[in-house]
Amino acid sequence: MSHQSRIKEVISLEIQTLQDLLNRVDDSFDQAVEMLLDAPGKVIVTGMGKSGHIGAKIAATFSSTGTPAIFLHPSEGLHGDLGMVEAGDILLMLSKSGESDEMIALIPSLKQMGRPIITITDNLQSTLAKHSQVVLHTPIAKEACPHNLAPTCSTTAALALGDALAVTLMQEKGFSPKDFALYHPAGRLGKRLLFKVNDMMKQGADLPVVAPTAPFAAVIDAIGKGGVNAVLVAEPDGRLAGLVTGFDLRKAFAAQEDLKSLQAKDLMNPQPIRIQTGTYAVEALELMKNAPHPINLLPVVEGDLARGVITMSDLVRAGL
Repeated sequence: MSHQSRIKEVISLEIQTLQDLLNRVDDSFDQAVEMLLDAPGKVIVTGMGKSGHIGAKIAATFSSTGTPAIFLHPSEGLHGDLGMVEAGDILLMLSKSGESDEMIALIPSLKQMGRPIITITDNLQSTLAKHSQVVLHTPIAKEACPHNLAPTCSTTAALALGDALAVTLMQEKGFSPKDFALYHPAGRLGKRLLFKVNDMMKQGADLPVVAPTAPFAAVIDAIGKGGVNAVLVAEPDGRLAGLVTGFDLRKAFAAQEDLKSLQAKDLMNPQPIRIQTGTYAVEALELMKNAPHPINLLPVVEGDLARGVITMSDLVRAGL
């Protein structure tokens, strides 16, 4: 048999396992979801060996989608880590056979604590199944391993079921993209939904600002110190009057002979594209990208008052 044929055979077996799981979904799955929704505490996910690796991923997925969860290694649980199990917690136990020694050894303590158990297993007659409030059956006709030993189809089924539970809980709780962003502040979605122009704009002492009557030399000095190749022009009351960029200076050099006579108001664009404080930074990015002509910075205003400058470089550094 060719390599490709073997690969296709494994994938086909795993697809069939998922189809069998799909056909097995019944009222017990409803009961599991309701138990997880009603639990006042967190979900403790546990499993031994490969099931443990899958359990750790399921716990991480639960936590990132609005259902607080942690992974408990069974062996560590038997040596003190059961202390992480608190009132209101619920156990989600993964075991294909339902007979793992370390998992079974946890049951007496869990029962004494009064913690409810949901078990994911292929063996409905197993010890774990008999001590669980709800059993989710993942029927495994055969592992993809040629010796029917290495967990393959069974771990795929458990992983898919964990994802299904997490997404169902997420939808039942009304978990929104903004909620997701709060739990993923370093991810691209988090940055798009959390960062606002106020969070990254240059302001205060870092903000280059001159008055409309500022002489040419003062404008040059402000642009040099600001580090953004631009300077805001603001009225004495703080209202934005315009924007002078390096491009505006180049135009003046080309068109004017007596540069020293020029003031900021002679150089500025009086109607620059601007953005309001409190606006999401991603909207600033879209404004820059979709402007009629290329721009790489925006004045930030509060009403008409000049508050800052945000640049394309700021947005790129933030990962937007």
